[in-house]
Amino acid sequence: MSQVPLPTVLLSRYFSYLKMNNWSTNTLSRRDYVLNKFISWSSERGIDTVTEITSDLLAAYRRWLYHYRNERTGKPLKFCTQASYLSTVAHWLGWLNEQGWIETDPSTNLELPKEEQRLPSSHLTIDEIEALLSSVDLTTPTGLRDRAILELLYATGMRRAELIALKLDDINHESGLAMIRQGKGRKDRVVPTGKRALQWLMKYLHDGRPALIAEDTQVIFLTTRGNAFHPVTLSQLVRSYLTASGITKPGSCHMLRHTTATLMLEGGADLRSIQTLLGHEQLNTTQIYTHVSIKRLREVHDKTHPGSKDRPPQSDPNKSDDKPTE
Repeated sequence: MSQVPLPTVLLSRYFSYLKMNNWSTNTLSRRDYVLNKFISWSSERGIDTVTEITSDLLAAYRRWLYHYRNERTGKPLKFCTQASYLSTVAHWLGWLNEQGWIETDPSTNLELPKEEQRLPSSHLTIDEIEALLSSVDLTTPTGLRDRAILELLYATGMRRAELIALKLDDINHESGLAMIRQGKGRKDRVVPTGKRALQWLMKYLHDGRPALIAEDTQVIFLTTRGNAFHPVTLSQLVRSYLTASGITKPGSCHMLRHTTATLMLEGGADLRSIQTLLGHEQLNTTQIYTHVSIKRLREVHDKTHPGSKDRPPQSDPNKSDDKPTE
């Protein structure tokens, strides 16, 4: 085999390949971080070329990920994060093998850790949602903006990045629909805004947004500098309103997304509709909300389970003779 370029050079070629195949900017950014982390870790152990990467090295890397602890919090990496790191490295090694830079793929038999089946993060009750929405000061342009943001996140269940990317032309005021362009997986979808959210959005566009515009832009939600929001800034904004409302549940923008799905499911929405609204590619991603929504299960249980019927007991459970013996 001819002389192999440095890993960083091959990494650059790999990302050119991904870009040609229309991988999203966010995915490229995450993979760049993960792969540079792996290359740096390998270099610290004397691995300077991709031909030196072996299955034993990958097994050692997996052990390192398992034992890694965050320097600030002391917490380990979640198993889903470990699996993501390893699968990213494996994809790169598979590409290197396909391109002929390595003779065999050392990740072929790499076993990924089993991911946890976690419930979604906390969701808000209807009363908590109303308290959150009512906490906004509506006398300022930023207040009108913030009310519209909260209303739209709650009404549509859209992701934080999707709301940030909304343009003026993405809202159909007559039909009350919002076009989410290039959402996760680079897929477009149309979602209903709901009457109330649309009214607050219209009020913000008419009375609030003109005071925030610094230059010509089609972005709907603007900061005080007239720019689009940074994702972290938007999360901090939503979190500040949750705190002001006395809500201590962990979460921010994504908690409103969970709230939308959970309350709709409790209200009788079917999973397919929620899947379409949230933009989930697979239905099993949406099905996790069935573990959170207990209201309908309780109703069915009360209607169908013999033990839940309000029947006169055969014997009085409070009488000593009927109590179980110890």
